[in-house]
Amino acid sequence: MSGTMATPAWAQRRQMLRLGLGLLAVGASAPALSASSGAALATLDVRRLDEGVEIDFAVQFALSTIVEEALHKGVPLTFVAQAEVYRYRWYWRDERVGRESRSWRLTWQPLTRNYRVALGAFVQSHATLDDTLVAISRAVGWRVAPRLPLDEDRYYVDFSYRLDTSLLPRPMQFGIAGASDWQIAVERSVPVPAPEPRPARRAPEPAASSPGREGAPPAAEATK
Repeated sequence: MSGTMATPAWAQRRQMLRLGLGLLAVGASAPALSASSGAALATLDVRRLDEGVEIDFAVQFALSTIVEEALHKGVPLTFVAQAEVYRYRWYWRDERVGRESRSWRLTWQPLTRNYRVALGAFVQSHATLDDTLVAISRAVGWRVAPRLPLDEDRYYVDFSYRLDTSLLPRPMQFGIAGASDWQIAVERSVPVPAPEPRPARRAPEPAASSPGREGAPPAAEATK
């Protein structure tokens, strides 16, 4: 009977272990990650709307040689953006009023030689790594909290973006803890803008009285 036999689970674990050990060996001989390869928060704008709190963000970073090599060898990378909205309270710890997160799963497709990005059920492919990193490192109009009370302005946003190494294959996690090549992360706290004052309502103008007949006395005088 012809056909392809499934690889046993123990063989798959051995292959993944060899991959992890090989990447660690390369990492030991590679130079330290330069500062230019770290993550930088290029944009973080917060808007307070009637519908809720929205943010725009853009993170700039590059993959180190070790991480890019792991990606091309079949290791999926997951990047996570998280935004939490808090209400400041002087008498107790701050109250969280909103929390949202997004996860991008990045994989390399050797048959088509492109990069595949999955954001939930939405899947997209890119021809170059630069285009892929742009797609997974920004968002516009992201709703992170419901509508806030108009009479309060004591809110702030805790934002973070990172490469989630906890989702890497288990054999790799033991060797990369603390390795600078895998440290892609940025955090920032920014205040939520105070609500814009509503324009004052204009008092209704008195209705203009209709003119009477020419030469006719006013109604008050006509009754005399």
